[in-house]
Amino acid sequence: MNNPEITKTQLITLLNNWGEKKISSQQLQDWMITFYDPPEVVIGPSEPEWTQAAMNIIMNEYEIAKISKYRIENYALAIAFAQCTEETFNQTKHLFIYDGFSD
Repeated sequence: MNNPEITKTQLITLLNNWGEKKISSQQLQDWMITFYDPPEVVIGPSEPEWTQAAMNIIMNEYEIAKISKYRIENYALAIAFAQCTEETFNQTKHLFIYDGFSD
């Protein structure tokens, strides 16, 4: 039996839908809780290690952050982080964490 998986394409499509206001912030968080939370879910199985790490960070942040802290206007930072290279990982992570949410 195969474990469920989340691909980079699925995640980016979800983030684009949110940024384009096709889904609400609540729906984004609900998706993260439903699909990211189960321990048997495989994240980005065909992706390099840094992409898998980025996807895990993105999904974890949107899962646990208060919805009022989401900055939809900066949704592209999450997408850029999901699409990072090994060389841009730290920079895109920093931008996502510090500009993707308000505090």
